[in-house]
Amino acid sequence: MTSVDPPRGLRAAPSPVSGLAVAERRVDDPLATLICVHGGLDRGGSFARLARRIDRFDVVAYDRRGYQGSRRAGPATLTGHIDDLIALARAEASRHPVIVFGHSFGGLVSFGAALRDPSLFAQLINYEAPLPWVLEREHRRVDPGADPAEEAERFFKRMVSVETWERLSTAERDSRRHDGPALVADLAVLSQPEPFHVVDVAVPTIYAFGDWARAPYYRQLTAILHSANPLISGVELSKAGHGAHLSHPDQLARLIEEVWTDRCASA
Repeated sequence: MTSVDPPRGLRAAPSPVSGLAVAERRVDDPLATLICVHGGLDRGGSFARLARRIDRFDVVAYDRRGYQGSRRAGPATLTGHIDDLIALARAEASRHPVIVFGHSFGGLVSFGAALRDPSLFAQLINYEAPLPWVLEREHRRVDPGADPAEEAERFFKRMVSVETWERLSTAERDSRRHDGPALVADLAVLSQPEPFHVVDVAVPTIYAFGDWARAPYYRQLTAILHSANPLISGVELSKAGHGAHLSHPDQLARLIEEVWTDRCASA
């Protein structure tokens, strides 16, 4: 359990995985459990806005190994992150069907877990998961000798903004810098050989993306994925950027609930 108080909408919860900080929001008579997996230099608490807007599902979010409340347990390899998600899903699947929302690198973890044990997952909804092996894309390669704290600061300024970094308190900046080793481990995966074949996923999957500057890339990527595997479909969110779970939680909540309703109706 994390010593960091989770944001409003999520409560610290017992973890089935030693060293993993888990938070949850439980509802009456849930239809399913939504497990949220965060991306690089993020943490489970960033899904609090989304969790507050989900009324039909239990929501479980966690800090991946090496990040925030799970910092002492990491950093981890991609395989280690997949192990953690499978353990969380197994704990929830005994009660309700499991939906996974994977944001950015969290989507890569989601794909890997579903490929390893598809029986645990009823639905995947991944948002802008990096898949350079499917469709090549420019990404910043990390120098193995780079200082992780400096890499974290550069990454935040590039992915969020310099202005937002400047508005952070000293403690908040230090916290992000301390997540540097976990971020470097995440980014290194993208420069390694393909870890698995995403197109082999046997779980219904929505690959969501925003209509920002990189939308043409994601449109092409989802077309490739759907052509190779009809279980994977693309959905474009209007006026959303990479951090849609923070900027457009209402839109994402509607998408998740609509996807589940449509899936149940067609079952």
